[in-house]
Amino acid sequence: MTVIDRFIAARLYAITCPPKDGPSGYDAMVRAACEGGADVVQFRDKLIAGRERYAAAARLLKICRESGVLFIVNDALEVAMAVGADGVHLGQDDLPVAEARKLLHPMGVKNFLIGASTHSLEQALEAEKQGADYIGIGPVFATPTKPTYNPVGVELVRDVASRVKTPHVAIGGIDASNVAEVLAAGAWRIAVVRAVCGADDIAAAAKNMKEAIISMSSPPSAVIGGPSLSTIHGSPASGRGG
Repeated sequence: MTVIDRFIAARLYAITCPPKDGPSGYDAMVRAACEGGADVVQFRDKLIAGRERYAAAARLLKICRESGVLFIVNDALEVAMAVGADGVHLGQDDLPVAEARKLLHPMGVKNFLIGASTHSLEQALEAEKQGADYIGIGPVFATPTKPTYNPVGVELVRDVASRVKTPHVAIGGIDASNVAEVLAAGAWRIAVVRAVCGADDIAAAAKNMKEAIISMSSPPSAVIGGPSLSTIHGSPASGRGG
């Protein structure tokens, strides 16, 4: 199964937050998220860089591999490629998706996801045009992880779900109190930071969120970007690109 196939089947996308005990705490955090049922883990840390980021990513990749969980690195394409991650997630201020793809080709990197953060329908359509393998929609609600961004609301989730064929994941301020609203708007995958990795009991929080996502979801056939392989566009990660 390719990484895009696995991403399409995913429901819970957990994103790390800085551990209270420093970078060494990421190991226990990610292991607990995997044990709780996360399908994807994104390693996100804006404070460490260089060898420290590489070393942490290498450790976390091993944990995810042992659990059969997709491992994504935020921002740092070079780190994602160096450790053999399943993909990279790029923000609007990072390298454009199309340019990142160009860097993969000479290295012979295949079966690798490139995700893109989007905050409007126009950005989502542009990410699809550039060949993103998946897009993040958000922040849906206010969140301290994106303090300078205004919430886009479930209206954008609904618009993207109906107009963009690229698999998507809703993100931003989503927790047990509002996940049903996001799913009802057409989301199939939910990304969380504080609701799982910021919880006191990460494994239990992941388990509860995963169960909520599954129990509250619309039928797959009603959701664009759901698990039907017919929703995949011809991207290199899906084996149809160059």
